Amino acid sequence: QVQLLESGGGLVQPGGSLRLSCTASGFTFSRYWMYWVRQAPGKGLEWISRISPDGGMTFYEDSVKGRFTMSRDNAKNTLFLQMNSLKSEDTAVYYCAKDNHILYSGSYYVGGQGTQVTVSS
Repeated sequence: QVQLLESGGGLVQPGGSLRLSCTASGFTFSRYWMYWVRQAPGKGLEWISRISPDGGMTFYEDSVKGRFTMSRDNAKNTLFLQMNSLKSEDTAVYYCAKDNHILYSGSYYVGGQGTQVTVSS
């Protein structure tokens, strides 16, 4: 079955950086659009970025554009999110997600436990 395992979260000061990773298994990783989504305390899931199957296209939500960079290594079935210039409002649990279809659909499956990112001084 689909398994997504996020790692790399932690406590960081405002302006700092973190790099999140997500290891995928149970499906052909290189054929799917992948996403990073987050859930801040008391709020719903928020899409923040997505990447095409070959990694050639990336899209970002406005609040993270220019600060976050999403990438993937299809040989290692791994997804990354480089987060720079972190702000307190980036505090959330971060999840990677898989598109529900091989062709881009915009709907996704969140299967992991997530990784906590806390931005605080």
